Amino acid sequence: MTVRSEVVARLTGRAVSDERPLSGALAEVTLDDGRVVVVKRSDAPGAARAEAAGLRWLAAAGSVRVPAVHGHEEGWLVIDRVAHGRPGPEAAVRLGRDLARLHAAGAPAFGAAPPGGPADAYIGLAPMRNEAGTDWPRWYAGQRVLPYLRRAVDEGTLRSGEAVVVERLCERLPELVGPAEPPARLHGDLWSGNVLWAADGHVRLIDPAAHGGHRETDLAMLRLFGCPCLERVLDGYQEVAPLADGWAERVGVHQLFPLLVHAVLFGRGYAEQALAVARSALAR
Repeated sequence: MTVRSEVVARLTGRAVSDERPLSGALAEVTLDDGRVVVVKRSDAPGAARAEAAGLRWLAAAGSVRVPAVHGHEEGWLVIDRVAHGRPGPEAAVRLGRDLARLHAAGAPAFGAAPPGGPADAYIGLAPMRNEAGTDWPRWYAGQRVLPYLRRAVDEGTLRSGEAVVVERLCERLPELVGPAEPPARLHGDLWSGNVLWAADGHVRLIDPAAHGGHRETDLAMLRLFGCPCLERVLDGYQEVAPLADGWAERVGVHQLFPLLVHAVLFGRGYAEQALAVARSALAR
């Protein structure tokens, strides 16, 4: 029996009959009762705990669907497998409605971690600090944008002269972000790869970087990487919780954080996109 199978057996309480690697970090494992689970390996300290806590916090809202968590231990997470389907307009509208209800479930503060989740969490492969704040523009600048901006400059992905553009945007955030909103319960890493269109006609969300934030951030990230049927998702969202006037003009502001994360992880192209959205926002 492999280490992976031993972990799955320990966390599910079932014997393992088969396993199929999907990548270096993921595998599908068949249990002796026929169910199939996914086991995920991560070497980042606290990553499995953070992801498990995030999935459970999203599920507790009773809105969006996520794979059930069977268990986790340091370096390992076991969740339900999602049988893949195809994107469709009806599922997209349902997703929009469910996202609106998820966000409305709220969070104790901007930057609040899920219950049981660590303050030092992750967005993808990048570290993400969950530190509470009460003022969204100040929190977003200090806890999301500027840490990645500094790292991008330190690593040479952005030049210090270019960073001034983003710093200027951070100074002007209070006048650019629209009316104040309460802390929303965010998925936090809602790009299209984390939106699974399931065979049962519903959508499952995976790989959260869950925290308390601004609801427009999740929606902006859906647009950043091209979610299928996005306009129908937005239609469903607006039915349940209409967005504040001017939200479409603020999309770039909310995309700045994931763009800088990607600049740190993947290089100069994303840094240039971050600069472009910062300049566009400042020109309004």
